[in-house]
Amino acid sequence: MNQPNHHQIATYLTDYALSELVKYVIEDTGCTIEQAMDRVYNSPLMQALQDEEGELYVQSPAYLYELMEHGIKGHK
Repeated sequence: MNQPNHHQIATYLTDYALSELVKYVIEDTGCTIEQAMDRVYNSPLMQALQDEEGELYVQSPAYLYELMEHGIKGHK
C-alpha cells in the first residue's frame, strides 16, 4: 500500500477542518448550513488554511475556529 503524500494529507486535514468549522458556526449562531459555509469559505482563514507551506491545517478545528472568529493576524 502506498503512503499518502504531503499534499494528500494536507487536503484531507483541510477538508476535515472545514467541515468542523461549518458545524461550529451552525452550533454558535443557529444559521443554516449554507450561511455557515458562506461564512467559513469567505473568511480570511480560508486562504491561510489552504496554504500548505503555512501548515495551519495541522491545528485543531477548535483552534482554527478561534482564529476565524478573532482574526488570524497573531498566527505565525
